[in-house]
Amino acid sequence: MLEIAKSIDSAVKKILTAFCAILLLLMVIFTVYSVVMRYVFEDPPVWGDLLTVLSNIWLVFLALALTVRDKDHIALDLIYSRLPLKGAFFIQQFWSLVIFGLGLIMIIYGVEAVTTMGGKYWEMWYFAWEDGQFVFKPNYMPKKYAISIVPISGFLVSIAALASILEDSLKLKAGTYEQAKDLDVEIEKD
Repeated sequence: MLEIAKSIDSAVKKILTAFCAILLLLMVIFTVYSVVMRYVFEDPPVWGDLLTVLSNIWLVFLALALTVRDKDHIALDLIYSRLPLKGAFFIQQFWSLVIFGLGLIMIIYGVEAVTTMGGKYWEMWYFAWEDGQFVFKPNYMPKKYAISIVPISGFLVSIAALASILEDSLKLKAGTYEQAKDLDVEIEKD
């Protein structure tokens, strides 16, 4: 059972990393295209800047889940390194629980925001799923599509925090637990 959970964890990490790479690439493509169209052809697309910003927002929210799972989020690693192992373990578990709670808040209020969000982006046409197929919609894209990343990211952050808590607990029980270490702290010691 634990091996299945590890393989799912690894697959999710690879998928999220791939999505982040694609979103970063799209940001570069949209920016370069917009700049070239604006300054070379003097005909900038109305959608260029919006798609760059939306790609950036989605990238940041997906990367948040990756950083939580890898324990690369903002933490007081300098304090952990000065505490006994069990003390550091409990503080790290506490912060993982706080991050789990943040993920739940993102889910709850993100779903509320998505369901109540009005307005549309006038620059964007969009595709919708209707009658079992994707249909091109020649009117404007609802803003709720852009912010739907908030509850998605909240779910991923919550799962990542729970996985981190479970992994650290199992390692402590097995006697293989090590404190999360910040690379900057290691460099300063050398």
